[in-house]
This record gives sequence, C-alpha cells and structure tokens, in this order.
Amino acid sequence: MRSSLSIAALLSLIPSTLAAPNEPISNVVPWEVLRRAAPDSASGDYAPATVDCPSTKPTIRGAATLSPSEEQWLKKRRANTIDPMVAFFRLANISGFDAVNYVQSNSNNFSVVPNIGLAVSGGGYRALMNGAGFLAAADSRTPGSTDTGGIGNLLQASTYLAGLSGGGWLVGSIFANNFSSVVQLRDGEPGSSLWQFSNSIFKGPEDSGLSILNTAEYWDDVVNQVDDKRDAGYGASITDYWGRALSYQLINARDGGPSYTFSSIADADNFVSADTPMPILVADERNPGDTIISLNSTVLEFNPWEIGSFDPTIFGFAPTKYVGSNFSNGAVPSDGHCVRGFDQYGYVMGTSSSLFNQFLLQNTSDTSLPSIVTDALTAILQDISEDEDDIAEWQPNPFYQYNPSTNPNANTKVLTLIDGGEDLQNIPLHPLIQPTRAVDVIFAVDSSADTLYNFPNGTALRASYERSMGDIANGTKFPAVPDAETFINLRLNQKPTFFGCNTSEFTSGGNGNTRIPPLIVYMPLAPYTAYSNASTFTPSYSDEERNAFIQNGFNVATMGNGTLDAEWPACAACAVLSRSLERTGTDIPATCQTCFQRYCWNGTTDSTPVSSYEPQPLIGLTALSAAVSIKMGGFIWAIVGAAGLALAL
Repeated sequence: MRSSLSIAALLSLIPSTLAAPNEPISNVVPWEVLRRAAPDSASGDYAPATVDCPSTKPTIRGAATLSPSEEQWLKKRRANTIDPMVAFFRLANISGFDAVNYVQSNSNNFSVVPNIGLAVSGGGYRALMNGAGFLAAADSRTPGSTDTGGIGNLLQASTYLAGLSGGGWLVGSIFANNFSSVVQLRDGEPGSSLWQFSNSIFKGPEDSGLSILNTAEYWDDVVNQVDDKRDAGYGASITDYWGRALSYQLINARDGGPSYTFSSIADADNFVSADTPMPILVADERNPGDTIISLNSTVLEFNPWEIGSFDPTIFGFAPTKYVGSNFSNGAVPSDGHCVRGFDQYGYVMGTSSSLFNQFLLQNTSDTSLPSIVTDALTAILQDISEDEDDIAEWQPNPFYQYNPSTNPNANTKVLTLIDGGEDLQNIPLHPLIQPTRAVDVIFAVDSSADTLYNFPNGTALRASYERSMGDIANGTKFPAVPDAETFINLRLNQKPTFFGCNTSEFTSGGNGNTRIPPLIVYMPLAPYTAYSNASTFTPSYSDEERNAFIQNGFNVATMGNGTLDAEWPACAACAVLSRSLERTGTDIPATCQTCFQRYCWNGTTDSTPVSSYEPQPLIGLTALSAAVSIKMGGFIWAIVGAAGLALAL
C-alpha cells in the first residue's frame, strides 16, 4: 500500500543521473541523433511481401564456421576496438603493468588482443533498466563514465552485445535507434513515446505525436497490422500483438516502426563501418509435442545477417533478410519465391520475450483494452492450447527438411520459437561461448528473478554449465558454477564474480586442443542505491522510477564508481586481459593476482539452506535516504521520522 506522499515525489529526491553514487551528469547529446534503423520491409508495412529472389538464391549454410559476412565485418570491428580498449586500459591503470603498450604493440595480432562480449539477461523492464545502467557505465559517451572509478569505453571495445527477453528489448532498442546511448534513449525527444514506461503497453503512448490519439486507436492499429500479415498468407500468434505493442516504446518511429526489419541493421552506416558491436538476440525452439522446455532445447540466435543455431540439432543458419522464404532442404526451390519483411523488428524482439504473451493474456480482462484486441486474442486462443500461448510462429519454417536426422522440426512447416529464458539460460551466453567466435571474456549482466523478492542467485549460469555437460553442447565448454545457496551465502550475487579463472578445469585429461571458454564476469543485480528488484511483470514505471533503476544499474557496473572497491576498474581490466595473458605466457601482474583472489570463485561452497534473501543497500540510499523496497512485486513506501525518509523493510 502506498503512502499519501506520491512515489513520483519521493523518487524526485533521487538524482535522474547515471553518475554514481550522487554526482549529476549533463545531458549533452542532442535529440536529433536519435536516427533509426531502416524501414526495409518490402511491403512498406508490417506484413512480409513476396519479392524477386537475388541472382544467387538464398540458402541455409552449415554452422561449422562463422558466416562470410561476420568474418569480413570482424576484420574491421576487431581493429576498431583497439583505440577504445587502449582508453579503457588507460583509465583502469593496472599498477605495475602497461596494458596500453600490451595492446598497442599487438594491435595487428588479434590472437593476442582480447575479444570482449557483453550479455544482458532477461527479466522484463527490470532487466532493461538494470542492463541500461550497465551499458551506460560501459559507454564512453555517458558523461562521467570515464572519470575515476569508471569503466567507460568497455562498450566501444566490445565485439558482441547479446540480449534476451527484457535484455533483448534493451539491445534491440539501442540498434533500432541508430546505436543511441542510454542517456539519449532515457531522455527521448518531444512527441516521442521512446522509453516512456509510465503508460503501460496496454494503454499505449501518452503522447499523440506518433499518430495515436487514444487506447482504442492504438490497439486498432496493432490489430490491423497483424491482420495484414495474416491476410498476406502468414500465420499470426500472440507474439505478433505483443511485439507490435512493445515497439511503440522501444522504436522512435511512427506507430513503432511497423516496416522496420532486424536485417536492416546490417545496412546501417555505423554497422557497415564496424563502429558498433554486433547485436545478437536469443530464443529457444520448442519441439513438436513438447510443453516443457529443457536444457536440450535448441537455442537460436538472431543477428543482422542470420537466424539459426550452432546446436547439433539444426546446426545451420538462414539469411535474416529472406527468412520468410519457402526454404526446403536448405534451399529455395527453382520454382520457389523469396520473401522479405518477416524479420520485422518488433516481432524479433517479441520472439525473444514471448513469455510475456502470458502477461498480455492476463490483462485481457482490463476494461481499458478495447474489444477489438480482446476479440483477436480470444480467437487465437481458441485455436491453440494453453500450453502454446507463449509461442512465436515462424512459418514457413526456414529449416524445413534441413538436417532431418538431427533436427526435430525438420518435418514441420512451422518453426515454433519461445522466450530465450524458458530453458533457464536467462543470460544470452550461448552465442558468445561458441568456439568459432573466440570470445575471451563475457560481462554477464544478470537481472533474473530467481528469489522470492526478484533477485538473481546464479540459476542462469548453472543452467548454462549443466547444459555444457550434455551432447546438445556440441563440445562447447562452460565454467563450473556452484549452487544457489552458495551464491547467496558467499555473497556471489552481491558483487562481481569471475567464473573460469582456473583454466585447468577445461584442459585436465584433454588432448591439448581444447578451446578454453571465455572468462565469465558475473554482474548480478543488487541494491546499491535503490531497490530495483521489481516484478518481471510490473507493466509501468514513472520516469523517476526508471531513472533510479538505471542509476542503480550504473552502480552495479562500477561498484558505486569505486566506492566499494577503488581497484574495481583495474580488476575489470584484468578480467579482460586474463585469457590473452595466459595465451601469450605473460606473467600475471601482481595487481591482477590480487584481483583474481578477490573476485574469482575458487570452488568454495556453502550450501546452508537460505530461508529468505533480503539484501541491504550496498552503498546507501540516495538523496534524503529515499528508497523503494519491492516485495512481491509491489512498491512499499514509508516515511520514518520528521527529518527524512527511510526504507520500509
């Protein structure tokens, strides 16, 4: 129950800044740089359209290597990471080791230069905002990110940026809006509903500047767009409605950019020149007849060039631009046709977060929803079972008749995809641990709701570890991870923790040719300056709440700009260097040895049962000790004492 003093008034006491803990940053970036990805759909709207095939018809390629497009792009991207990596190491200032010279002297040898990946977990808007705080801290464009205690330039030095479900909304929104910074997306522009989360997607944008005048008109547009897709001969699922509604908040374009495609990222100038990391979203495949998603489920990725999987089931990739074409046995038949626009941007983001279909369904009784949308959803539900309301329907199946001996969906005309976190791998690590990508370190931002009060306890990491021990992993390795009780009892979920420091766990008993997997830098959501552990299904947030959550994520990334550990930037840099130093036989600097003692999980466990996990703020409450305690998904406020505000526990 809320106090009489409004949440907006209380949260106004928390700075809307990202600089941690309490120093404001200036909003120096003009609105006009919020350009967008391309409206590339051949139909000019939401529905896919038949087009002439290119002279060389698109095909499905095997997954033994990277695509030629990615390989060519990497030549430019790896070179482009040198300068920001040098800036990152200069800021980190590893005592007793010249990391700047180490990179510069090997700048043409990318078997030495560290290869960095970033991964942002699922968890709805909570994950989007916490992940946004991390990326803001890692982004040199964020004022204050390159000050003492900062980790600025880490984003610019990274090769890959992966997102899943709510983390996929973050990654998708950044690239849909021309790799805009978190500050730009947070502040938006006049007349835009971009990142305006105060109006839930059930009500639609508050501002009419994007052509929407009221909730009924908003949903009328959504339903009409999905109907156009159905009328064009393509199946429609609840994910179509979910992805369309989501786009109004995430894509700075009229009506949420119905004609924007995920493959258009590949044609953006800043991506062609490899000035940004490569975005990857993740989803799981549901096999025919399955209702429970296991770790043996196929994991698919979406990148600007391709959709597919490295898993031994599909072990192939389809071109993203032509994914709606009628592939059969890896090719478009001689009398077949090509299709463009099936990779509609919101539909890709919706596929990675299809768990939220149930979120949409749970609100069909909301009186603010017009009958046109409730009727449409009800009609779909009449055709499917309750166990299939979380699916995204990709029809035609691009992997039809492809690898039939191993592909469970080879004989189905529909590729059924679901939320990438439903197999418990809620951090999108799968694309980044593939040996062919040769990533050295992954900063894994975890906003999962594993505990009663929506904090992570390492479940996502354990799922990836357990999967690595099965045939489905196809030989891909992953560091050992302890149980949930150990995460909590040893406070591994309240600070950065490194997994995979001792590489002997991967090489002992092997033939010497084992590819060492990336070091995992686990960055769990924890309360630093705000309780940002909102329920995954909380549908709306005020601007003040949004800003406080992002600020807390910034503090998670920087340990409060070094408040908890002044050497944290150096330790983060040591993590980046770890695999490279080992490959080159370079002595580990004393500073890094100390960092590894502090942050590496050394195999110690403490499985004492935990009755309830309710962490206290790690830095302290911002402003006049105003904070939010979020329990069971509700905001609980209290005013304690005449002099200020205190946390209601």
